[in-house]
Amino acid sequence: MALPRTRSPSLLSDYMAALRGHPARAAFAAAATLVGAIAIVNQQLARKAERDNPPRGQFLEIDGVRLHYVERGNGRPLVLFHGNGSMIQDFESSGLIDLAADSYKVIVFDRPGFGHSSRPRNVIWTPEAQADLFRRALDRLSVQRAIVLGHSWGASVALALAVRHPSFVEALVLASGYYFPTVRADVAATSVSAIPGMGDAISHTISPILSRLLWPSMLRKMFGPQPVPEKFDGFPREMAVRPSQMRASAAEATLMLPAAFEASKTYEQLKMPAIIIAGDDDRLIDINKQSIRLHGEVKHSKLRRIAGAGHMIQQSATAQLMAAIDEAAAETRIGGIAPQGFAKA
Repeated sequence: MALPRTRSPSLLSDYMAALRGHPARAAFAAAATLVGAIAIVNQQLARKAERDNPPRGQFLEIDGVRLHYVERGNGRPLVLFHGNGSMIQDFESSGLIDLAADSYKVIVFDRPGFGHSSRPRNVIWTPEAQADLFRRALDRLSVQRAIVLGHSWGASVALALAVRHPSFVEALVLASGYYFPTVRADVAATSVSAIPGMGDAISHTISPILSRLLWPSMLRKMFGPQPVPEKFDGFPREMAVRPSQMRASAAEATLMLPAAFEASKTYEQLKMPAIIIAGDDDRLIDINKQSIRLHGEVKHSKLRRIAGAGHMIQQSATAQLMAAIDEAAAETRIGGIAPQGFAKA
């Protein structure tokens, strides 16, 4: 005698029925599914960006940090530090690396969390922490003294390196830097993205989408009043909007005010030649409260204001920035040629 057939209930059917009976649960499940899908897509796009933009330099392993760097040219060492959210390709696409490599041994790093460099979570990556890391990295590269240039957030790292390791820094070139704490709405807006846990969720979901949408307006603000130069097309946007880099950028934005507050107590210690350079029409940073004030506090410094230029002077005023490097080299009285064409500030 045949046994009666019984229909086994589907787990999926039970789950769907349970959700239909609880609309709030259904909405939460749908939202969680969407967030998960967005995170997966963003991670896939990040991997594609890394495949499309492989490392062009070499790597150093320093205290658990995998640092990517490019070395080019011969001569006196020149170290370049990029700004927040950026990477080696900023200096590369600007043409500054090739220009400087004609006279200097240029070493440019992807700072921790940017480009192809890692950013371990067991360290708060203040300018001081990064300065110590790079000093060890440069020692590994047998560089004992160098001219050091920092742009924007990278200027904070350059300053920290000069204060903490003064015998290493022959001269400073500080471009479009943020040196004194001021009220900044953009810092408050990004602070949430730096909170552990919540920051990871935001950087893996919302941040890359918003960054892609806001990319054109962000560039207009960064480059304004000048247009974005065609050469900046060589900068890999998709690398900049990876979740890992978005989180690193949020962390550095959150550190801006406290880092500037601490650093501002140390500027009197600077004894090496210092060239401070900034665009007169910088729309991100008030140069009166930053570069001009720093020039007033570092009495032996020289201030170079670029008329009509904005924040991204390495891109829009490359020749003037190169002239500032040569001027810093000349100030050391070791070599170099004093450039022509700078107005007295």
